[in-house]
Amino acid sequence: MRFRRAEAALLLVDLQRGFLHPAGFVAAQGRDVSACAAAAREGYALAHAARAAGMPVIWTRHVLRADHADGGLLTTELRPRLGEIGALARGSADVEIPAEAGVDPADTIIDKPRYSAFFGTPLDIVLAARGIRALMVGGVTTSMCVESSVRDAAQRDIRTFVVREAVADFDAARHAASLDAMAFGFARIVAARDAVAAIAAGEALFPPS
Repeated sequence: MRFRRAEAALLLVDLQRGFLHPAGFVAAQGRDVSACAAAAREGYALAHAARAAGMPVIWTRHVLRADHADGGLLTTELRPRLGEIGALARGSADVEIPAEAGVDPADTIIDKPRYSAFFGTPLDIVLAARGIRALMVGGVTTSMCVESSVRDAAQRDIRTFVVREAVADFDAARHAASLDAMAFGFARIVAARDAVAAIAAGEALFPPS
């Protein structure tokens, strides 16, 4: 699969305090967020490389209404604890992108109510307006919001490249299984150094892994 910077954007999924910070809602439930925090740092480096090359940077945030009415089955039946603790509520610290991310005024920030960056958001319109047909992807968590977004991108025939070091999960087995699934039928899994080199060069061919 060929990467062409001229038709590409960097999509960074849910690099927000709730998933990354020791005081976020995920860590408060006893989960280790260190892998996600490390992936976020790789994502920030990718954003810097993309901007330096003139490639658009798009951030998503998982944001819900204060009453979680837009959370659907996720907050009513699948993970009701999220609603009980007020996780991901608009205006809360959990939805903030950390200052160290260095979000630029020229970047695009898209708030989403579900796992996929495409569901219930203007992402399709943003990509079409810019002629974007390829995405370099990083973010958290690999098996949930990243994979959901990658699958939806694949259904739209958007060439998708997942940066291995820039994605992470709370569970190593789910992370590995998700990478395998995406590599099998939805995306190329690429090393961070190769992603940065491709962005700088403007074009690269990534064979099947």
